[in-house]
Amino acid sequence: EVQLVESGGGLVQAGGSLRLSCEASGFTWDRYYIGWFRQAPGKKREAVSHISYIDGVTYYLDSVQGRFTMSADIAKNTVYLQMTGLKPEDTGVYTCAYTDRATMIIPLDYEYRYWGQGTQVTVSP
Repeated sequence: EVQLVESGGGLVQAGGSLRLSCEASGFTWDRYYIGWFRQAPGKKREAVSHISYIDGVTYYLDSVQGRFTMSADIAKNTVYLQMTGLKPEDTGVYTCAYTDRATMIIPLDYEYRYWGQGTQVTVSP
């Protein structure tokens, strides 16, 4: 059974940093697509970053480009999202998702088969 467990969220002041972790289990790393998503209250969920076995990180949301870095430590079965220069608009529930099949290098949201429970990130002004 695939399980994804996020951690690392919290309350931080604007300009601060957080590192989110997504500890994964129940699948092998020979074929994977993993995404970080976020959802703010009253807003639609949006994709923040994607990584795959094909060629690593292939996408960052425009508003986080240059501030967020996604990485994978396969030996630790963990994917990270290092967030720096945080802004109040980065506030939301951050969730990681996994699939082993996709029609494109960056899977469509509905193609992700497994989702974690999410971790709250709150950035104060």
